[in-house]
Amino acid sequence: MRMTTKGQVTIPQRVREALGLLPNTEVEFELQKGGVLVRKVRGKNARGQAIVRHLTGRGDVKMSTDAILALTRGE
Repeated sequence: MRMTTKGQVTIPQRVREALGLLPNTEVEFELQKGGVLVRKVRGKNARGQAIVRHLTGRGDVKMSTDAILALTRGE
């Protein structure tokens, strides 16, 4: 397997299937003696979870959920 000039490699299909790596799955790399470990990101380390943590409590609109839903529905 070769690495591209952009540092990209293709993870073999059997490995992706065994680990449940679907398109847009976050992975992390850990350097180990003589190699690297590729691991599927789970839970609090996932990018989506980090974004949610960052945005939690930042809203400053003083509207109820019902009022916000009414606005989005055009009511």
